[in-house]
Amino acid sequence: MLIKTRGIVLSFIKYRETSIIARVYTERLGVQSYVVNGVRKAKPPGRIALFQPLTLLELVAYTSRTGGLTRLSEFRCAESYSSIPYDVQKSSVALVLSEILNHALLEEEENEPLFNFLHDSLLAFDQQTRGHENFALYFLLNLATYLGFGVETGEELTTQVAFAATVPTAQGGGPMVLRLQEFEQYLDELLKDPIHTTIPNGRVRRELLAVLIRYYQLHVEQLGEVRSLAILSEVLAE
Repeated sequence: MLIKTRGIVLSFIKYRETSIIARVYTERLGVQSYVVNGVRKAKPPGRIALFQPLTLLELVAYTSRTGGLTRLSEFRCAESYSSIPYDVQKSSVALVLSEILNHALLEEEENEPLFNFLHDSLLAFDQQTRGHENFALYFLLNLATYLGFGVETGEELTTQVAFAATVPTAQGGGPMVLRLQEFEQYLDELLKDPIHTTIPNGRVRRELLAVLIRYYQLHVEQLGEVRSLAILSEVLAE
């Protein structure tokens, strides 16, 4: 049978000569993998762009009682981004978040609150003209709540990370010293009043992001090294 749903692209891999297998977080079915035929053909051009990570789609998809791969009957862009693909900092943030989401989202069932959080957050990020430098931090803190391991205070988070002994730096190097009290303050601000955080610069922002990713690694078994983090580190301003 066919089902119509909204979806958020997580990733894709090449399949045969002109097709792909796209992994999509859907509003009605959770995480699904679809064979999408012919999108890598030269004509018509540009269709593969619809399957770049975090693209918002409207889909008509085949479903199967036994699960596994199915196909898309129809697909189109639901809402186009106006800044994420063209802003280097925003596109780098999107790359990191899509990599984390691709590993953290696993359920093959409807979760409307989570879908709406992802959808609305991405659109809000796209529309922000200033104050978006802390978006990844705020997003990951809130996403953790939907995934079942959210915290109410910065101390809860840093205490768990401290037990892990070391935290990878944003550059993927050796351990860094946890300035626990400072990080707790910034995390509390992000949790309670993200608009008025006092995070001073890009260096601290990168360190906070490394702490948050380490926290995710403790709770998401499939999440190993976040390779795209190095790209984001290069574009975050000091």
